[in-house]
Amino acid sequence: MARYYDIHPANPQRRAIVQIAEVVREGGVIAYPTDSCYALGCRLGNRDGMTRIRSIRQLGDRHHLTLVCQDFAQLGQFVYVPNPVFRAIKAATPGSYTFILPATKEVPRILQHPRKKTAGVRIPRHTVPPARPAAPGAPLVSSTLLLPGQDEPLTEGWQIAQELEHAVDAVIDSGDCGTEPTTVIDFSGPEPEIVRRGAGDTSGFE
Repeated sequence: MARYYDIHPANPQRRAIVQIAEVVREGGVIAYPTDSCYALGCRLGNRDGMTRIRSIRQLGDRHHLTLVCQDFAQLGQFVYVPNPVFRAIKAATPGSYTFILPATKEVPRILQHPRKKTAGVRIPRHTVPPARPAAPGAPLVSSTLLLPGQDEPLTEGWQIAQELEHAVDAVIDSGDCGTEPTTVIDFSGPEPEIVRRGAGDTSGFE
């Protein structure tokens, strides 16, 4: 049964964050809040965790999972940021964006687009950042918590705990974080392409 953590949205309890970090380090899958929807996450390199995330969401292998990074420096370890868009991307992070960029050799092939060799990365702006203590030096592999047959992501931690009590190892509840997903921008081509308009303002990329 999933452990349930009721965490203050502005002043998260360090003890609880440390316990969640241990869950992730030990190979667990967590449901956690971001600045755009709740998400499912596991540590990079946790193949079983990635399989479980895909199973919960009933996703095929072609659906790409996102690397949720701690900061811009870590993001730069996993993707190449072209000079022409460096400032725009840096100014938008942390924030409600997912950027598709050329992957470095640090990204497992299973997380890369098979033809483009790209990866999706993001740095959420949220006061409960499980990626930071959970996996020093490694991002979370993540996906929006949108369950099969539902039109919008779940927004209440207690409801997520009830729905997924036997599917995940921990649920972090820090209040409603909305239902609008990230804005997705693809920088793998000659010009930025807005793949999905979501919570992030696109004006700086158009």
